[in-house]
Parts: sequence; C-alpha cells; structure tokens
Amino acid sequence: MRKFVIGCDNAVVEMKDTLKAFLQKQGAEVEDVGCFSSDDPTNYPTIAEKACNLIAESGFEKRGVLVCGTGIGMCMTANKCKGIRAAVGHDIFSARRSILSNDGNVICFGARVIGPELAKAILGEWMTLEYMDGPSTPKVQEIIALEERNMR
Repeated sequence: MRKFVIGCDNAVVEMKDTLKAFLQKQGAEVEDVGCFSSDDPTNYPTIAEKACNLIAESGFEKRGVLVCGTGIGMCMTANKCKGIRAAVGHDIFSARRSILSNDGNVICFGARVIGPELAKAILGEWMTLEYMDGPSTPKVQEIIALEERNMR
C-alpha cells in the first residue's frame, strides 16, 4: 500500500482535503500534517518541513503531496530538506518526469493555478509511478552528491 504525507497552507485546505480523500479512495495510507482550517496561522514552510521530515523518517517509503496557492512556495521549501526531490506538478507530463527522470518524492500543487479535478488526475498518475535505474541515474546521483556537499 502506498503511503503519503499531505499538507497545505491555510488558503487551500479544501484542495488538500479533496486530494487526501482521493488518495484514501485509491487505498493509500495518508498522514495529514495540516493546515486543518482557514483560521490556522501556520505558514507553509512549517508544514512543508513537517511533511518532509516524516518522509525522511520513513526511510523515504512515504511520498509527499503539498498544496499552496501556486505550489511554488511549498516546492521551494521542500527542496531545502535533505533527501527531498520535489516538483510542481501542474501537468501530467511534468509530474511523470518528476519520478521517471528525477526520482521525485514530493509533488506540489497550486490551488490557485489548477482545479481539483486536474490535480486528482495528475496525482492519480504520479502515485502509480516508480523510478527505475536507467539513463537518468547519473543525473540523480549528481543531484544527491550536490545535496551532500551543500546540506551538511
């Protein structure tokens, strides 16, 4: 069974809840790290860090789904966490490539950029993919080496 950590900022709780329900309907285990209401003052960097820490603590068995207004802030924050390779996934091709070419483990959505139905379609594809050793492996290894040099 696939395991996910999901989180959002307070502006897009409805989108997060929609994606959480979608994942659960697909049989996935989902850990929700908030925000849980539009009144929650927690900023997205705190949510992204919490989600990414849980992913790392799982030995990267869990993947992440992060939502904010554009997806960009969550993505930038997630990529500051060791072992995380996050991408904004506003189209199926990019979402696929985030895993197939880059061994991504977090997808970020912008609720002010795409609607919930498109986000579910993209997530439905993304959640089924697995990275396989191949032509992209040297590039992924280079990303990991860069991370090791810069994230002590």
